[in-house]
Amino acid sequence: MGHLAPVIEIFGFHLDLSALLMIIVTSIVVLLIAVAGAKNASVTNISKMQNFMEWVIEFVEGILGSTLGSKHGKPFLALGLTLIMFIFVGNMLGLPFNIVTEHHDAASATIAGQPFVSQEAFHDAAEKGEHGVGVSWWKSPTADVSITAALALMVIGLSHYLGMTRNAKHYWKHYIEPYPVLLPINLVETVAKPLTLALRLYGNIYAGEVMISVIISAGYFGIIPLFVWQGFSVFVGSIQAFIFTMLTMVYISQTLVHEEDHH
Repeated sequence: MGHLAPVIEIFGFHLDLSALLMIIVTSIVVLLIAVAGAKNASVTNISKMQNFMEWVIEFVEGILGSTLGSKHGKPFLALGLTLIMFIFVGNMLGLPFNIVTEHHDAASATIAGQPFVSQEAFHDAAEKGEHGVGVSWWKSPTADVSITAALALMVIGLSHYLGMTRNAKHYWKHYIEPYPVLLPINLVETVAKPLTLALRLYGNIYAGEVMISVIISAGYFGIIPLFVWQGFSVFVGSIQAFIFTMLTMVYISQTLVHEEDHH
């Protein structure tokens, strides 16, 4: 039985309910971690959560220092913390389990009177000899390319905005550097940045969840490989959160921190 995403149509827009659910869940988890780390903060009696948050802050400060420098990096500490925490938590949510509901007809696949499974999906399932469709409600939000694309477009858009408003001379000049003939290549690079940023994160997390589904289908033979792969997925998820945050700061530094190169 195929697993589909629950999608409803509102004002002509198709809204993925599982993606929306996981964005909310991820945001709540990140908020709770941040509150727990800041609650009852002490200089002498440091809790484990406070120690963890201090480590994360120092880690992000290291990223900022190596990309933007201490002078330009401080204003982006909140952005770096938000990105690395949201992406890391989002990467982890799809590892423990999955929530799938089975629907045998269109009447059972509605919410607030709106269908979230199309008639075509039931028709395709019937042609394959299946009795219904499975709808997946729980997954890593970063396993959805629309979410990773939105994240990538936001941070790339921010880097261009900062370049145009704070370092305009260099920003426009860099498109024809080192030679004007390279303008097309520089424009292609500009378009490629959000694509590679989004697809790298999506591809790694989505592939990991597919592998988990395949291993689970092996039944008892997949118990040990499942734990091994989940451990590896935690490592991959951590690395991808770091890479996304690091590249975000690199792209911002490329448009913002240039005048210092001439000193």
